[in-house]
Amino acid sequence: MFKKKAKSGEDGASTGVVSSIGEAGDGRGQQKFTYGEFVVSTTLGTGTFGRVRLVQHKATKQHYALKILKKSEIIRLKQVDHIKSEVTLLKLINHPFVVNLIGHFQDEKKLYMVLEFVHGGELFSHLRREGRFSDSHGRYYAEEIVLAFAAMHSANIVYRDLKPENLLITTTGHMKITDFGFAKMIEDKTWTLCGTPEYLAPEIIQSKGHGKPVDWWALGILCFEMLAGYPPFYDENPFGIYQKILQGKIEFPRQFDPKAKDLIKKLLTNDKTKRLGSGTKKSEDVKGHKWFAKTDWQAVLDMSLPAPFVPDVSGDHDTHNFDPYPDSVEDIATPLSAKDKEKFEAFNAL
Repeated sequence: MFKKKAKSGEDGASTGVVSSIGEAGDGRGQQKFTYGEFVVSTTLGTGTFGRVRLVQHKATKQHYALKILKKSEIIRLKQVDHIKSEVTLLKLINHPFVVNLIGHFQDEKKLYMVLEFVHGGELFSHLRREGRFSDSHGRYYAEEIVLAFAAMHSANIVYRDLKPENLLITTTGHMKITDFGFAKMIEDKTWTLCGTPEYLAPEIIQSKGHGKPVDWWALGILCFEMLAGYPPFYDENPFGIYQKILQGKIEFPRQFDPKAKDLIKKLLTNDKTKRLGSGTKKSEDVKGHKWFAKTDWQAVLDMSLPAPFVPDVSGDHDTHNFDPYPDSVEDIATPLSAKDKEKFEAFNAL
């Protein structure tokens, strides 16, 4: 059951921060870097276009997570606009529960995104060790995600890829949402299929057009998985998962708190117009649910509440909370044609 979830693709990693969404084009003082400025070390994760490595900036000694993307793979999979959108959105977002983009740059063969390094590893690994979380433990993380989604949605940003693998834990035990590869600015609806099978809302599977309600559906899936130890809709193949999602039958374990069960049912409502978070008050309806009755939302935002779990971190360079990855031949990247090089010129203006 505890396999890392595979994505379904569209079209083919804190310092003190302010809780806000940046103004369009403000760049939030993005720093300019070159690859030679870093000492590159451990791999933190891998993906379709490359990998994420821990790096240390030689001059400042600051550690970051460097996302390294092969341009040739981006071209082959027709994802130039997709990656451009990810960089653009990360520059707009400035929130305590989101992994912040420090800067980005490129060279002849690769694109690089400099992200803050979140030392505690993935929520996925923590959940796998624990088996399942207590009601209060799961609610703590859910509260922080609710506030992150509320901020994103207020700027018409839909995240579309919530899952334990995309949630990192800080040294003080707080959530950081990472990987904005599927995030999109959506005024009303979009029709592209993307996400992770276990977390897809019915309207995505049915190609009915989707928007912000898909994030609230995914929160319901996450809450269930945190409290049960497994997702509510599971099968060995994606088609089987999709069938179960559309059928909508959920079997709750006996230990579930009735209020948590009620929240999950209201988030996992197939009719997106009736789903909690989809009404006129949107995120306020989610925050007002009885499972959150004792939640001090300002204290959550201020990160003044003690965390249920604080990861063991020995220093800025400590990566033991991340799964080990073998080194690869990542430096082997195909040279680009002149025409393909032109497609990346727009990144210099971001």
